[in-house]
Amino acid sequence: MHINILHLADGARSAKGTVVIIDVLRAFSTACYAFNKGIEKIIPVGDIDLAYKLKKDNPDYLLIGERNERRPEGFDFGNSPTHINNATITAKTIVQTTSSGTQGIANAINADEIITGSFVNAGAIINYIRKTNPEEVSLVCMGFACQYPTAEDTLCAEYIKNELEGRPSNFPTMVQQIKETDGARFFDPATESWSPESDFHLCMDLNRFDFILKVEKVGDLNYLEKIVV
Repeated sequence: MHINILHLADGARSAKGTVVIIDVLRAFSTACYAFNKGIEKIIPVGDIDLAYKLKKDNPDYLLIGERNERRPEGFDFGNSPTHINNATITAKTIVQTTSSGTQGIANAINADEIITGSFVNAGAIINYIRKTNPEEVSLVCMGFACQYPTAEDTLCAEYIKNELEGRPSNFPTMVQQIKETDGARFFDPATESWSPESDFHLCMDLNRFDFILKVEKVGDLNYLEKIVV
């Protein structure tokens, strides 16, 4: 098994084999919490106009995501796992668009298969890759708005790679490093309304969920499918 760590949209476009699109803070952590709340299907899209169209055509869908970290106008939720986790949700389908994670899915045009990546289901991702044993694994770190690499996505990729190759990781040290760098914004009171501190802790809850989120394509749309591993 050959494991590559790649970065940003260019990395997604060049990724091959089993491709893990990693967005820890917060898209694919939020997606896991949404499935745990009873959501049955997530439609990840890169184009926000497509997200609005899907919502218009399907008023019962929930529209979640962010631009510049904040909830866009007309969206039901932002990109906060806290807000999803605390909400009463009766809808079964979500349309999700973000500045990083869903852009990675849209750009992974050479992948054999695509799954999402985060710490909250890292163990399930590792188990899935071990079971399927692909020749090539591409761990794509989407970074901040696809603009620059971030500690949380890079360290998540390193954690997955280490586990697959039988090397230890010091997860508490990783969490502290993330908290002191790219995760520091979650501890700023000025961002509490859209990026609460609790988001950081929820996203760092290692192996909370025992499922992966795999991308399936139906027609022109991608869907995230929950698969228990």
